Amino acid sequence: MNTVIPPPAPPSIPVVGRTERFPVRRVFCIGRNYADHAKEMGASVDTANPMFFTKPADALVTDGADVPYPSATNDLHHEVEMVVALGCGGTDLTVEQAARIVWGYGIGLDLTRRDLQAQAKAKGAPWDVAKAFDHSAPVSAIVPATDYIPDATTPIALTVNGERRQSATLADMVLDVPHILSALSRLFELKAGDIVYTGTPAGVAALHRGDRFVATLGDVVTLEGRVS
Repeated sequence: MNTVIPPPAPPSIPVVGRTERFPVRRVFCIGRNYADHAKEMGASVDTANPMFFTKPADALVTDGADVPYPSATNDLHHEVEMVVALGCGGTDLTVEQAARIVWGYGIGLDLTRRDLQAQAKAKGAPWDVAKAFDHSAPVSAIVPATDYIPDATTPIALTVNGERRQSATLADMVLDVPHILSALSRLFELKAGDIVYTGTPAGVAALHRGDRFVATLGDVVTLEGRVS
């Protein structure tokens, strides 16, 4: 296909133990999926109507690259989240069907311009500028589900400059992965290459230039980075 400008390189994520990379189609996120985080944000949890939003695929930061501090904010917050990568998809999936579409797992940060989010909330406006900005989705390498499947006892954690900021287990999620994907498939047609950020526990706080962070999923998946 001839194009009038050079097409951008498709986003992709490294895969643990392989030279091939995971190509990314879309980035979905679920909000308020840990009750303690919803409480600290002054919000309630509605299990019947999960809250989803998206980020552009080119917002991903991979391969341990530095995360540039974004413009237009003085209150950048971290939200550590397990990430699932889909090997296939579908619409109106049952929970059982949804459990079978996961290709692999990672750990990531849903970075948020908290001051812009608060302004949007106050106006009843969309959150796009608070969530979907450039470099807002650092993510680790993906571990294939054939090699590792986290369970309810698996811990998720984030340290910043050696200080523990967020810590929980996956049992603390309001909706587990199959229920998240089933609900999401009623709103979008899921496809191979989609990734889903699955929500954050309590303890969100500010990041500053020069901060170093380490996010972990169990003792298998790690994301290390620096805010520049």
